[in-house]
Amino acid sequence: MTSLFRVTLLGTGVPIPRPERFGPSTLIEAGDQRVLIDAGRGATIRLFQLGVPMGRIDALLLTHFHSDHTVGIPDLWLTGWLSSYFAARKRPFHVIGPIGTQTLMRHLEAAYARDIEIRIADEKLAREHAAITVKEFAGDGPVYESGDLRIIAFTVDHGDAIKPAYGYRIEYQDRLAVVSGDTRYNENVVRYGEGADLLIHEVAMARLELLKEPHIRRIVDHHTSPQEAGRVFARTRPKLAVFTHLVMLASETVSPPSVEELVAATRETYAGPLEVGEDLMTLEIGDEIFVKRLLGV
Repeated sequence: MTSLFRVTLLGTGVPIPRPERFGPSTLIEAGDQRVLIDAGRGATIRLFQLGVPMGRIDALLLTHFHSDHTVGIPDLWLTGWLSSYFAARKRPFHVIGPIGTQTLMRHLEAAYARDIEIRIADEKLAREHAAITVKEFAGDGPVYESGDLRIIAFTVDHGDAIKPAYGYRIEYQDRLAVVSGDTRYNENVVRYGEGADLLIHEVAMARLELLKEPHIRRIVDHHTSPQEAGRVFARTRPKLAVFTHLVMLASETVSPPSVEELVAATRETYAGPLEVGEDLMTLEIGDEIFVKRLLGV
């Protein structure tokens, strides 16, 4: 019998500090395992809202090193070490990511060394529970296995200079969820996403007048358009396709595209089941996929 397999979008936003869309982060719950993919701004706040102790996260998986995907790491690591009920980690903080993750985490240890020493002396916290273990990988293949849960990393294309960049295929018992990570239209997402129960994909969109701006053009060119994402969904045929990391570009004078416009653009190439992700949207994967919204963005 298949036990709990649930995906929650903790953060569906971008570097813009919007209170209704926090930074990119996705919680995977599979049986008794809890894994986080990326830790953007506010990930710990969303875990608290869910009632999930941040110290109970078994592993943090990183897709790439853009700051909006990683700024929440110190909060998750160090707040999760505290003794309080919402934290209380009793083991090292485990991080899995591409080559470069070790360097990132060692520098964070150096940056917060004084905080750690103070809390050990003052709060009597255990040093071993503030330790960081790192597993680095390169190329496609399994990166996390525990019981019936198996997670496979696969390379994606987030731009010529933004490497490494990965997506993740999450296999649990007879169910499958796929997270694209940040990417342009990419055949590897199609390959690893084919037949998924749930396919979560990033998307970027801007009004035509903004596309004349070089910096806007550069951003859009590093991501997947709604029409391109629709083609991915049409080829992979998931039970449910979901957008996250909504790069809905705007300026002081030009408003961002609406959710309705995003859906309409996607429908040019895809007619299947589709949800536009919201922070704290929960997707429970069974014979059907049950969608629960907590914020109503």
